[in-house]
Amino acid sequence: MTMKNNSIVAIYPSHSGAEAAVKQLQAAGFDMKKLSIVGRDYHTDEHVVGYYNAGDRMMAWGKTGAFWGGLWGLLFGSAFFWIPGLGPLLVAGPLVGWIVGALEGAAVVGGLSVLGAALFSFGIPQDSIVQYETALKTGKYVLIAHGSLDDTGKAKALLAGTHPEVLTQHQ
Repeated sequence: MTMKNNSIVAIYPSHSGAEAAVKQLQAAGFDMKKLSIVGRDYHTDEHVVGYYNAGDRMMAWGKTGAFWGGLWGLLFGSAFFWIPGLGPLLVAGPLVGWIVGALEGAAVVGGLSVLGAALFSFGIPQDSIVQYETALKTGKYVLIAHGSLDDTGKAKALLAGTHPEVLTQHQ
């Protein structure tokens, strides 16, 4: 399989759990260019609007602004999307490019959302996509590590120690 079709997906119930997982992967030397994270945006809770500077670092974004601001500095690529059925999502990492590609190419697969189409292009099966979108709807965070089988095997071993609610390998 190609690099893009090997992934480990972990679901965390809180931003602190997701942040700890990202930091553990970084400390172990995992390539941050192969890591994506998706979570709902709650800026409306505190009447704060997101602001970006030229370096794509988040300056303010509601009650989880510090969390997202820290991830923006670690991961490559960042975006805010409003996806019908899922609402406002913040995405960091290579998944951003896949979502933009799905939007530009109108690549919606079998009734999937744009996020679902991007995940499907990563090699994630449709039944798992439904599970991940449901997790996002309930305010959880989805962390995706992708790369070679060696990369994803390393990520799986590291993430298992962070006690995610779900940890699934897709090849």
